[in-house]
Amino acid sequence: MIVFLLLLCLANGVVSQIRYSVPEEEEHGTFVGNIAEDLGLDLTQLATRRFQTVPSSRSPYLEVNLETGVLYVNEKIDRERICKQSATCLLHLEVFLENPLELFRIEIEILDINDNPPEFPETDITVEISESATPGTRFPLETAFDPDVGSNALRTYDITTNNYFYLDVQTQTDGNKFAELVLEKPLDREQQSVHRYVLTAVDGGQPPRTGTALLVVKVLDSNDNVPVFDQPVYSVSLTENAPVGTLVIQLNATDMDEGLNGEVVYSFSNHISSRVKELFDIDARTGRIEVRGDVDFEESSLYQIYVQAKDMGPNAVPAHCKVLVQVTDVNDNAPEITFSTVTDSVSENAAPGTVIALLSVTDKDSEENGQMHVEILGEVPFKLKTSFRNYYTIVTDGPLNRESADSYTVTVVARDKGSPSLATSKSIKVQVSDENDNAPAFTQPIYDVYVTENNVPGAYIHAVSAIDPDIGRNAHLNYSILECDIQGMSVKTYVSINNESGALYALRSFDYEQLKDFSFTVQATDNGIPELSSNATVNVIIVDQNDNAPSVIAPLGKNGTAREPLPRSAEPGYLVARIVAMDADDGENARLSYSIQRGNENGMFRMDWRTGELRTARRVSAKRDPQQLYDLLIEVRDHGQPPLSSSASVMVTLVDSVVEGSSGDRSGAAKAKDTSLDLTLILIIALGSVTFIFLMAMIVLAVRCQKDKKLNIYSTCLTSDCCLLGCSSCCCGRQARAARKKKKLSKSDIMLVQSAHASAATNAAVSVASASQVPVEESGSFGSLHQNQNYCYQTKHQRAELSYLVDRPRRVNSSAFQEADIVSSKDSGHGDSEQGDSDHDATHRGHSSGADLFSNCTEECKALGHSDRCWMPTFVPTDSRQGADYRSNLHVPGMDSVPDTEQRGKGYASSFRVDIPETA
Repeated sequence: MIVFLLLLCLANGVVSQIRYSVPEEEEHGTFVGNIAEDLGLDLTQLATRRFQTVPSSRSPYLEVNLETGVLYVNEKIDRERICKQSATCLLHLEVFLENPLELFRIEIEILDINDNPPEFPETDITVEISESATPGTRFPLETAFDPDVGSNALRTYDITTNNYFYLDVQTQTDGNKFAELVLEKPLDREQQSVHRYVLTAVDGGQPPRTGTALLVVKVLDSNDNVPVFDQPVYSVSLTENAPVGTLVIQLNATDMDEGLNGEVVYSFSNHISSRVKELFDIDARTGRIEVRGDVDFEESSLYQIYVQAKDMGPNAVPAHCKVLVQVTDVNDNAPEITFSTVTDSVSENAAPGTVIALLSVTDKDSEENGQMHVEILGEVPFKLKTSFRNYYTIVTDGPLNRESADSYTVTVVARDKGSPSLATSKSIKVQVSDENDNAPAFTQPIYDVYVTENNVPGAYIHAVSAIDPDIGRNAHLNYSILECDIQGMSVKTYVSINNESGALYALRSFDYEQLKDFSFTVQATDNGIPELSSNATVNVIIVDQNDNAPSVIAPLGKNGTAREPLPRSAEPGYLVARIVAMDADDGENARLSYSIQRGNENGMFRMDWRTGELRTARRVSAKRDPQQLYDLLIEVRDHGQPPLSSSASVMVTLVDSVVEGSSGDRSGAAKAKDTSLDLTLILIIALGSVTFIFLMAMIVLAVRCQKDKKLNIYSTCLTSDCCLLGCSSCCCGRQARAARKKKKLSKSDIMLVQSAHASAATNAAVSVASASQVPVEESGSFGSLHQNQNYCYQTKHQRAELSYLVDRPRRVNSSAFQEADIVSSKDSGHGDSEQGDSDHDATHRGHSSGADLFSNCTEECKALGHSDRCWMPTFVPTDSRQGADYRSNLHVPGMDSVPDTEQRGKGYASSFRVDIPETA
């Protein structure tokens, strides 16, 4: 036995091919070879790597021990039965290993042994030869058949030694040998009409085997012309699968004789094979060769037909020719697809290139009819990869996602290139196994759970749910609550969760007044490797129940009874008391209504059910209300379901005045009222206060800006010595006249300043006062120094650099103005004096004072707070100027046009003047 090891380097790895040889007819168990050792495989890994044979390549004659790798004969092999006359007889076996995939092709050559002797079709072979046959004439003999091949096949023929004939052994193109009997010496029928010889066929075996037949040569009478074919060899082409009766060739042989000696008959030569006789038929009269059977190119592409023609005369000598029939292939065989191994499932995380299946594709046709194109149909994440000769592997061609597709039907199509093209398809189903590549996802990220307070501990409150697209243990979820604190305690003391279903349970009874809501995080974790999880937030909102009755907090009283006074003179709607109550609940459960339950039978009082104000409904009547005390029972009721209520007792006592009432109860109610102020009201008050302060600040700024404008206009006049020098006709007068045209004077616009014409003695006496500026409205009185002081009226909005505007407490008081205020104490100072005021009184007193008393009283007088000139009384100065008017020191702007001589004639000193600012 010979072992050949051929290593073929392919694109996707190394595939090995081993060739063994074993003689035929070996007994069961005969050792052929050790595949594992010859391939260098580790025997310990054969089982783990699933060493096995490809089912389609298995043969009943051979068997492989999958544990040891030994190849042995399983059944006696008859080479002639398996391979017939083929020169080479091969059995093919494919084995492979998984993880990784390795394919090995094994060829077992069945060696021929000389177990068959040559055999003739008949034991007696008769040959008729005319006596006129010339030496050298050849007579083909029946061919012996030896099933063996090679050296064991038929090698030669032998004949008994004689003087008339010898054998000429020839070899056909297919290697078969046949013998021709050659006439060596003319025959003489009269001497010997029959010759008998032993014809022996010998093969080439060691030792050689032989087969014999009796050759009988009959000597016939002479027919001296033989038929002649047009050509010795004919070549024709025949399409395979040609229907029965199809003409192969029309032969023609001619004989020069006449009559029966010239009538030719056709037949197949004796040494033609039986298979040719099965496929073809010849017409003896016409020489027409037709198709008789199913001609298959895949069985044989060439047939040799030997035909003989002989006349019907006596002692006819046959003529021979050879017809070569070339079979043309047609595309009559579709490709065949055979799956050697198929993986049951593939992981969705499998890398591209993972082998899924191994298959082979064959086509019995030849040339283009046998050339194939193999592909996978449809859009699937798999592709074909050439493995070895006509073997292919199906591998993954991209990422797999079981959640998108849990299985694929992979259809392989093999199409040949014939015309018309034939195709074959086969499908396999590939399951995609799951991997834990998807985290659980809650149905919603936030759950709002409403739980009514006072719930039963352990009660079901809600259920969270998560979905995992995976399957199996990768989709089996466990729910848990992540640790956190609620009011200083673990969340797991408040709620629990069923780790299988996600149902949430309250572990305690919730109180809305203590805890209105809380949040925690739930987690869903799968059981995959590695574990994946996701979170969701659960907001538990406690729903209020009406479990708190209203509580009366005002008015407060002793022993639960409040006392409130009610004046007998109270008008209807008089506020007796305000009942203030609070409810710890919320919403409708805390909305309260007030009512009088008892003590108001005579309808003396009415209760505002919204605000709780207790007011009188009518006046107090002595007849209808003889009692001094009203004992009222006030009920406060909430709007919950069911409603809860509480009551308060209020004792209302009739008193003559409010003073007689108890101030303590009032103060208590006031305190209660203050404590119950609504937060919204407080915010409104605060917002209003801030707004009011802002508006006031804006107004002050606007006023200051207006006054600053006024000061800027008269800055030049004020800084000059105009008023001090007594220049009544200078800038002060002009400015005053300009201002008088634009603005009406006001008292606040006039100030007193010392004139420059004051005496030196007076200046020394009032040196302190001379540095001050005295507003008219702030001067208390004119004292005894009036005759020695001269003042000039000036606006009080002066610049800050004037020192006499700074020290207000040191202002000079004028006794003359003091006396004037005494005389006219009823004047309003707004120019609106009527009957009975100082103007009216002065008018009646003016007849005794002289007409010149009012000569210089103008609008400036009204600006000083007097509506006319009659307010000034006549008084006698303390010095020698008896005839002078006490107003001679008053300088009035607008009167500067009066000549000084006229003023002196009237006895005016002109030591006072009024400066009016010019408005912008």
